[in-house]
Amino acid sequence: MSRIKEFNLPDLGEGLTEGEILAWLVKVGDTIELNQPIVEVETAKAAVEIPAKWAGVVTKIHHEAGITVEVGRPIISIDTDPGAGPVSPDVPAPSAESLAAVEVAPAEGAVEPGMIGGPAPGGRTAVLVGYGPREASAKRRPRISTPSAAPVAVTAPAAPAVVAAPSAPAVPPPAPVRSGPVLAKPPVRKLARDLGVDLAVINGTGPLGSVTREDVHQAAAGGATQPATAPTAPAAVFDASREQRIPIKGVRKLTAENMVASAFTAPHVTEFLTVDVTRSMKALEKLKARREFAELRISPLLLVAKAVLLAVERHPMVNSAWSAATNEIVVKEYVNLGIAAATERGLIVPNVKDAGRLSLRELAEALNGLVRTAKAGKTSPADMAHGTLSITNVGVFGIDTGTPILPPGESAILAFGAIRPTPWVHKGKIKVRQVTTLGLSFDHRIIDGELGSKFLRDIGDFLGDPEAAILAWT
Repeated sequence: MSRIKEFNLPDLGEGLTEGEILAWLVKVGDTIELNQPIVEVETAKAAVEIPAKWAGVVTKIHHEAGITVEVGRPIISIDTDPGAGPVSPDVPAPSAESLAAVEVAPAEGAVEPGMIGGPAPGGRTAVLVGYGPREASAKRRPRISTPSAAPVAVTAPAAPAVVAAPSAPAVPPPAPVRSGPVLAKPPVRKLARDLGVDLAVINGTGPLGSVTREDVHQAAAGGATQPATAPTAPAAVFDASREQRIPIKGVRKLTAENMVASAFTAPHVTEFLTVDVTRSMKALEKLKARREFAELRISPLLLVAKAVLLAVERHPMVNSAWSAATNEIVVKEYVNLGIAAATERGLIVPNVKDAGRLSLRELAEALNGLVRTAKAGKTSPADMAHGTLSITNVGVFGIDTGTPILPPGESAILAFGAIRPTPWVHKGKIKVRQVTTLGLSFDHRIIDGELGSKFLRDIGDFLGDPEAAILAWT
């Protein structure tokens, strides 16, 4: 068995067929260990680091960074026994049948069998592997003729060249007389008549070549029929030199396909609710002051996520999927809560697995880890699989709300907008309160207007007074 092992690109999850090599973490000649990360690959799901299957020395890297490779194709070769000395090529020994089939060439002009051009078994000509037998004659590609290199037939001796006499200095031709109608306004025509200027010999500088008063005065003063024009700016160019082309691949390609499939498969409905979240912001400050959350970064998203999870307990049909294959609505008893994240490679939606069973602190830890991994570009395909319900936090970009598109296989997604100080009627008086707007998009095949409205209302009630809601709902 050969000690040189070829490592093929593995299937990184959910039947992916290809991946783009982002960066090699090793180079030829490096000694690597088992399970050491050797290459970073971007698939249609995410960018992942692939570990080595064997320990040894890297002997060959088959594809450079930036190349898209199909699953199952070799990407790197590893010498698994570098201490055994130089690698000898694996040349199979010839069989007895192949040796017996070698023909003997004639004595005169003989070429040794097996040599290039000599006989080989079956009457064929022995050739180098990868090269065909030599053809009888080489073929030259036809020369492309150009007008300047056209052949000229010579039928008689060339006549002696005639030397032309020195020519007189060139005299500029008289200005052409315009044959068509002259564009000029009536006051300009009257001015030309009064000054004795023929409009037909003036090149107008006005719109559409019309003659202006200045053109007439210049012609009358200097007798010039073609006034000098100011140098024109170069014409604007609208071609590839002023365009940027970004290949559609990887995460961005899959996201686009999913969004198109979702938008034209599930009938979307979006409802909006504006909420006074002043008490939520105060509750968040209390959480930050507690020692259980001292080492965690918590944000309003934590309370929004908790509100969604509690609302799902009241309205489990929201956490479901439409199965066209079985003609069923599949209601999930677990909530894999997706959090949309914008990354350099495009939009991804990793999810917190079984988020409904987590405590508030565990949920905060999970959200922190999810965001940290996404920003580092290390989200794995498994982290994005099997989502059931999602949140998109557009408020971090200063956006009030939106109409989000459902991730495939999910029936609802909540847009969480920016929290702003806003005049608000509170206890019969206008006060400045912390206000945000929620937008809920849902699949109208599963969630009707009543269910969607109740679900969104409960989320708003929780955010309006989270301490009271937790006491009442749990």
